[in-house]
Amino acid sequence: MTRDEKEQIIEELKGKFAENAHFYITDASGLTVAQVNAFRRMCFKSGIEYRVYKNTLIRKALEAQEGTDFSPVFTVLKGFSGVMFSKEIGNAPAKVLKEYHKKLDGRPALKAASVSSDLFIGAENLNMLSELKSKNELIGDVIALLQSPAKNVISALQSGKHTVAGLVKSLEERASKQ
Repeated sequence: MTRDEKEQIIEELKGKFAENAHFYITDASGLTVAQVNAFRRMCFKSGIEYRVYKNTLIRKALEAQEGTDFSPVFTVLKGFSGVMFSKEIGNAPAKVLKEYHKKLDGRPALKAASVSSDLFIGAENLNMLSELKSKNELIGDVIALLQSPAKNVISALQSGKHTVAGLVKSLEERASKQ
């Protein structure tokens, strides 16, 4: 690989790290070509891009990123490294990794992850990362919590035949039950 080719790959990686809020670095050593291709297909179906890069190129691209210190990630850049890029959903790569682990006894292993600029180092974080809720799921939870009191009042009104006396009676019954 020539110096110009390396520079081109570093520029490409810089752009990918800048435009993707979430990325995971995996260790796929020991996987056959067929297994790596199956993993790539699984990633593609989930809207995740998976590419294998040299560790030095990943390091140089991360060093060029502004705003976040990626130096803790540099300690795990050894061996066979692949990068999973996800634009919108931070837990999607973790879910794909967990699903593929069921087939291949814990491979590819998670080396590091960056979810919205928060760094997670080591495979022990995989379960926690897969259980993270996406932004849309969190918004849905907040909306459900905000709607809950209004639903209680509406149901009380409907059960009391739309009268204020019925509402007071329903609230009184609820209070006596508690």
